Amino acid sequence: MLDTYRELIGRTDDLMRNWAVGALRRLHDSAWVVLDDGVVTLGPRCALWPPESHAQLQELVRRLPEPARPELTVVPDDDLVAAGQSAVGGEAGGRAEPAMAEFDDLLSGYDERRRAELVAAFMVVEHAAEPVQEVRFAALRDPALRHTLAEMLARRGRTLIQHRDRWISGYDDAVAARVAADGPARLGVSERAVLTLILVHSVAIPRAEGLLPEDSWLSPHPTPADELRRHTQLPIGELESALRVLRHAGLISQVKAGEEAGGYVPGPQFHRLTPAARRRLQEELILAAGPNTPLAAAVLARRSAK
Repeated sequence: MLDTYRELIGRTDDLMRNWAVGALRRLHDSAWVVLDDGVVTLGPRCALWPPESHAQLQELVRRLPEPARPELTVVPDDDLVAAGQSAVGGEAGGRAEPAMAEFDDLLSGYDERRRAELVAAFMVVEHAAEPVQEVRFAALRDPALRHTLAEMLARRGRTLIQHRDRWISGYDDAVAARVAADGPARLGVSERAVLTLILVHSVAIPRAEGLLPEDSWLSPHPTPADELRRHTQLPIGELESALRVLRHAGLISQVKAGEEAGGYVPGPQFHRLTPAARRRLQEELILAAGPNTPLAAAVLARRSAK
């Protein structure tokens, strides 16, 4: 990959390599590619490429320059066999779709076309950044296929989430509660503090001013970086690190505004909240933004009653 990139842009300096490695890491974080022990493969989001784009992709690949390879690493046959045996599903065939053996009993009652539609819908709701329109996928339009799709997701602790005529997947509430109780927190204190600030300034305050629908967790009102610096005691380096972690996790998005930095808004992961999770987050935001308000007292009273 790096050799091809060098030939493509005609540069061989360390800065070029840093650019390329940074780009590969961002593609890995967003599931476009998978980086594993120095090997790059296509990621699950590539399943979203429509068939009409394949010819263009093939033409782009054909036009890529051949990298100079003065030395080739020879991999012993035994190592190739071992790698093939450790591949997902025991196959080394380079298939583009995930292993679906766990769903064989659910898919066996359908013909080849229906099975392909179910797998395609499963992939798209799991890996798309935004909810997808049901009109684009038969397994989302058809209630019977959608029921089977929901059963496939349930086997991985996931559930279908509807946004009008659009669908995406998210963690089932019971599974999410169990993971939160049993496992360590995935976000550190700094990341959670910065995320809370962004939710307060991009969602809570605009909603209180009547600028946002009551049920929306996405916002067109970015929180400027200067606002974050003023309202946090984190050092600049720690703040920037927290913002980077949140961006890579899809919990925030950076919005540009011309030559200005713009700011930060809640990211696409908020599409994946179930109704119950949305209510819990609403209550947590109330407690964070106004812990001494009557509304916060009502939330605490209701929780203690349970």
